Amino acid sequence: MTTNLTVRITRLTPVAEGVVTLELRSADGRELPAWSPGAHIDVHLAPGLTRQYSLCGDPADRSVWRIAVRREDPGRGGSRHVHDRLSEQDLIEVGGPRNHFPLLPAPRYLFLAGGIGITPILPMLAAAEAPWELHYAGRTAASMPFRDELPADRRVTLHPEDECGRIDLDALLRRHEPGTLVYCCGPEGMLRAVEEGCARWPGRPLHVERFTPAAAEGPDEAFEVELARSGRILTVPAGRSILDVVEAAGVGVLSSCREGTCGTCETTVLAGAVDHRDTLLTPEERAADDTMFLCVSRSRGPRLVLDL
Repeated sequence: MTTNLTVRITRLTPVAEGVVTLELRSADGRELPAWSPGAHIDVHLAPGLTRQYSLCGDPADRSVWRIAVRREDPGRGGSRHVHDRLSEQDLIEVGGPRNHFPLLPAPRYLFLAGGIGITPILPMLAAAEAPWELHYAGRTAASMPFRDELPADRRVTLHPEDECGRIDLDALLRRHEPGTLVYCCGPEGMLRAVEEGCARWPGRPLHVERFTPAAAEGPDEAFEVELARSGRILTVPAGRSILDVVEAAGVGVLSSCREGTCGTCETTVLAGAVDHRDTLLTPEERAADDTMFLCVSRSRGPRLVLDL
């Protein structure tokens, strides 16, 4: 279980068109919690306005965390709040870190980043202990943050769309031999293209991180959840999430995004079949059916038994 802590914005810096970085230090001067590449934190911007941002600094430096935020005017308001309302020396509440996108051992890596999707991948480059290659795409070079922090060698290829067109993801995946571990973070279109490419060229395990919720699929029918610790049985009707129902029953569950993207409400499943609708679990983790995210996932049978 994670707890919130108060941090101070000690530096707020534009780093690309529409992108700012925030350096965060503990308000009481203590070391910040440890983290590993791929981790993110919850940033509590205002009541009812919590967003998740990947940590993109140096995990060895426990004095500071760094996040980057791209302004998305058509979005839900989080990035506009960061760009328009926050300033250096402001105090904010954060939670975490949590990591559902960890860097796993592999004989070689192919990193694919689109725009702000470079943020979780950036610290992976320094941590990777095997040969790697990065292909980093963006609308324009000026819109691509952290270009100046990337190694200036043949392992890194930049793909600004206005200069060289869209990145040929299928050709990249075809060229890399089986056993290459693929990490991808970026816009939904890019993620879908990489997933389709890995399906065409098997043997290249894929890990993706999404910033937006997956489209809901499957029936939205009523079912029951049994809370193993108390023996209570609750009905989850169509149109309501398990999280909503257990909260209404007075059961405390940590939650944040309520979209299946942050991992805060992860809960152990003791019995039953889960209709997984999150963007976090791997196919192997879904098949195990021993954990779920209460904010979006549902039951594929009449009852689930949860460790609550």
